[in-house]
Amino acid sequence: MQAEWSARADAAERAIEARHLRRVWGLPGTRLGVVGWPAVPDERFMLRWHYWWQAHLIDCAVDAAEREPTPARKRRIARIARGVRVRNLTGWTNKYYDDMAWLGIALERAQLTQLIDFRRAVGALESELYQSWAPEAGGGIPWCVGSNFYNAPANGPAGILLLRTGKVWRAQEMADWLDVTLRDPETGLIFDGTRPAAGGLERNIYTYCQGVVLGLETELAVQLGEPRHSARVHSLVAAVEQRLTTNGVIVGSDGGDGGLFDGILARYLALVARVLPGDSDADVLARETAARIVLASAEAAWENSLAVDGLPLFGPEWSIKARVPDLGDSVAVLSGGSVSSSSFGERDLSVQLSGWMLMEAAARIAS
Repeated sequence: MQAEWSARADAAERAIEARHLRRVWGLPGTRLGVVGWPAVPDERFMLRWHYWWQAHLIDCAVDAAEREPTPARKRRIARIARGVRVRNLTGWTNKYYDDMAWLGIALERAQLTQLIDFRRAVGALESELYQSWAPEAGGGIPWCVGSNFYNAPANGPAGILLLRTGKVWRAQEMADWLDVTLRDPETGLIFDGTRPAAGGLERNIYTYCQGVVLGLETELAVQLGEPRHSARVHSLVAAVEQRLTTNGVIVGSDGGDGGLFDGILARYLALVARVLPGDSDADVLARETAARIVLASAEAAWENSLAVDGLPLFGPEWSIKARVPDLGDSVAVLSGGSVSSSSFGERDLSVQLSGWMLMEAAARIAS
């Protein structure tokens, strides 16, 4: 079983490499993911590039290198990271704290597992996140510089990065804030965020909000052994299974930024399945449930993918057959801080990264 999932992860990796990876403005030693396939000129020339999608491209490349280390995979990670730095123009940071958290997570993992020196980059990103903590304003950390919106997509990954870089106390504060402020008492799921100065909760439920909280609480449970963190994982995994799966498969999102949401949930469900500590019935059930969701979702995504030139093309809804994309009526564009879906979600790099992320998650569970 492990060999089969590893082969599927390899195929997803090759598909991204063939369709999306290109030099940045022709510069040697750089790579980025072209954000659409087939691409329009703005995408081919990296005028549209979507910083946080590239962070997940690095994270997926690290997954592959951890699964089967090769010199080529290590070089590719370094080239994508250099591509991010070149394309970002002014440094490693931007004004969105969630973006910076995702890039920090990816680079810190690459440094730890592949021994690539990203100390300056990780330090710059970590500093921005640590200093943005604002309990006096109702946070949490805000979504972006100057915002009064404090949300799970910023606080979850920021907490994970800060925990991994040694700021355990702040990571625990963030986990407690997320639980007290954003957990829905009726469903057990995590709301999107809150605007304390403008009337309170944004009650949208997104799959990746659940994923980042699962990741943060699981890693705190591993490091600290405090029962409240494991208990939160138990209840959230159960809520995800009950409310965010259909026939055991994670419910679909869309393209654009939403194309990454389900893959992020799958990544951190796999973390629960592999490392959540404890031997109680609740611990075992959470691990088994998380593994079952990931494997069922991965099987559905693979069965519903299309083979295009012998490589998989995933759809945004893993339970529905993927479609061969064309440009349609619209392509993914950044507006108001988020990226909308293309008419065909299948053309968006985000959707294909989620498919790759899911295959890597299944391979880790099966190993």
